Amino acid sequence: MSGRRFLLATRSQGKLRELREIFAHFGLEVVDLSTLGIPELDAEDNLEAFETFEENALAKTRYFHEASGGLPTFGDDSGMCVDALGGEPGVYSKRWSGRDDITGPALDAANNQKLVRRMEQARAEQGDRFTDSARYVAVAAFKDLHGEEFRRGEIEGRVIETPRGAGGFGYDPYFEAPDLGGTFAESPMERTAKFSHRSRAFHALLGALRAQGRV
Repeated sequence: MSGRRFLLATRSQGKLRELREIFAHFGLEVVDLSTLGIPELDAEDNLEAFETFEENALAKTRYFHEASGGLPTFGDDSGMCVDALGGEPGVYSKRWSGRDDITGPALDAANNQKLVRRMEQARAEQGDRFTDSARYVAVAAFKDLHGEEFRRGEIEGRVIETPRGAGGFGYDPYFEAPDLGGTFAESPMERTAKFSHRSRAFHALLGALRAQGRV
């Protein structure tokens, strides 16, 4: 262990499960927002207001670095980019459905309903030009007293018509990736933590920070 504590700045339990696996590999002690008692304020709703994953990840990391009193802080932004939909939902993945009255599994269900509907429309409109290819993208960011860093990770796959798997969260039952041997919702956590877009972003970031002596 490095002897330092690092904040994982997310309120998603699904992300926390995956991130804890990754950070354990590096032997780092982590805490989450709930453990620190950082209250969920309305200001958090406006953090992901930018057009790139990089800007959103940094905005989130800066906010919680300050809210935690200066703890070394990791944050991320991630989403699915679907080729047939011109890269949507992209940075709007979490709030794509437009529903701001629901959270958790209910919000996931609303987003996935829109995904299925939009893919059906695209297939009908595009005909032979239609492709189900897509990618998950993540940007991992870090802030401490020495400055900021970020790294990007991606995993290629496709959107399937019928969901598979009971694990994961978000669009995971509809996103099949060859590197995982199935959908994200079918993938064991150990495999997800090794091959996912988020894993690739955080491994790259943690490797760079370790080389700099910051973790």
